Amino acid sequence: MLVKAARTWIRRNAGTATESADAVVVGAGAVGLAVARELALRGRDVLVVESAGTFGTGTSSRNSEVIHAGIYYPPGTLKARLCVRGKELLYRYCFEREIPHRQIGKLIVATRAAEVSKLEDIMRNGTENGVEGLRLIEGSEAMKMESELQCVKALLSPSSGIVDSHSLMLSLVGEAENSGTTLSYNTTVIGGHVEGNHLYLHFSESKALQNHAEDCAVLPQLILSPRVVINSAGLSAVPLAKRFQGLSHGTIPAAYYARGCYFTLSKTRFPPFSHLIYPIPEDGGLGVHVTLDLNGLVKFGPDVQWIDGMDDTSTFLNRFDYTVNSDHSARFYPEIRKYYPNLKDGSLEPGYSGIRAKLSGPRQPPQDFVIQGEDVHGIPGLVNLFGIESPGLTSCLAIAEYVVSKLSK
Repeated sequence: MLVKAARTWIRRNAGTATESADAVVVGAGAVGLAVARELALRGRDVLVVESAGTFGTGTSSRNSEVIHAGIYYPPGTLKARLCVRGKELLYRYCFEREIPHRQIGKLIVATRAAEVSKLEDIMRNGTENGVEGLRLIEGSEAMKMESELQCVKALLSPSSGIVDSHSLMLSLVGEAENSGTTLSYNTTVIGGHVEGNHLYLHFSESKALQNHAEDCAVLPQLILSPRVVINSAGLSAVPLAKRFQGLSHGTIPAAYYARGCYFTLSKTRFPPFSHLIYPIPEDGGLGVHVTLDLNGLVKFGPDVQWIDGMDDTSTFLNRFDYTVNSDHSARFYPEIRKYYPNLKDGSLEPGYSGIRAKLSGPRQPPQDFVIQGEDVHGIPGLVNLFGIESPGLTSCLAIAEYVVSKLSK
């Protein structure tokens, strides 16, 4: 049936002849769900639309599941502010609801003397961002903490941790629904148009797009006129905004995509590390680092592989290649052995991969989150969330706060 949950929601809220709505959140990832929950708790009548068959199938379930401290991001940026605030909110939220998480701490390591100055820069940056407990330590102290580690100096971040992202999102879904939110899966927002300074959203069942030719127009199967629209579509947020006829394209940033692969550690009885281990950041990412899940599984990744030529329909339906080729491990061994020299040949197994929605490309400086409201694009009630990559999971509750405060203004 055509967008069944959305149609039911319309009948319940506005009558069958009226295609109006209160608040629509596009995208059921961690950020979209957090925003929906926050709006519902503030009394809004919320509809969440998601092109996939369930929540969190994109970036939110294909990352390191790390609770970041807020160290890397330039002071004053949204990434810095929302990560530090989000970490505080996330730890409290998980503790109060018994969502699996653990504050295990992180070591950012310099493996060569030439990297020490970069480590000191990261330390100053994190301190200015208000991250507490940061401490530069000598390599000897770090290697006492982690016997398999090799480094000349390290930055200890005790407030970093890990979280079960699925349990987190499941909790957000439950609280949003308990506050009256409706979720409509297998439903794609294919575009929209501005009329009378108001945004109308165009909907289609996702299956109608499966065999769609990119050069052919897709007619909407449903049109809604919401008071509030939150474009939290993640990988398709930028392509979707470009399909809002009447929205100035000059306000929409360029989109870039980077795949990151993870490999898991096998042939070892006990995890070699108890902390997260990160190298000095690289172009496009934070380097091939060590993360642990809550079951003790050791993962290495992600790397950075830039993706070109994605069409709109593919981004709407998350048609990215998530294959992890076992041969790709050859690139991982030398990077990991810089700080873990005892890594044995043949001990890396293909894990999973994720895609990052970025606002900067190869060899370009990293860009901040873009959370864009009426003050920028001139359309009342529309908030676009662009470039919500790491630390998006950590920041999700703080982003929700920020979006709702932006709407209230």
